[in-house]
Amino acid sequence: MVFYAHHGVLKEEHTIGAKYEVDAELFFDFTDAARNDDITKTVDYGAVYRKIREALTLKKFFLIEAVAYEIANDLLKDFPIIERVSIKVRKRNPPVDGICDYAEADYSIARPENNAHA
Repeated sequence: MVFYAHHGVLKEEHTIGAKYEVDAELFFDFTDAARNDDITKTVDYGAVYRKIREALTLKKFFLIEAVAYEIANDLLKDFPIIERVSIKVRKRNPPVDGICDYAEADYSIARPENNAHA
């Protein structure tokens, strides 16, 4: 997913904004959905996209690490079927006083075993 958003440590980053890319890996048992071709037994990917877009475009963070953390925890909270999630947030052309394609934060979290949704 690609978004234009306003995050960063520098004041200018909150004003000018930058291009961000997000990779979301969702881990859950979709056997029942696949076996029965039943959309109600899987994740609504449109809703996942909207949740990620909200975190990137409606909120402001200093760190991409905080963005990745927020997205991962929001997805676990809002989608009980998800057992584990891995979120990568890339900021294109970060202000590092040199040539740098991107900075990336990768955050993974699993639902506690006693709360796992079967």
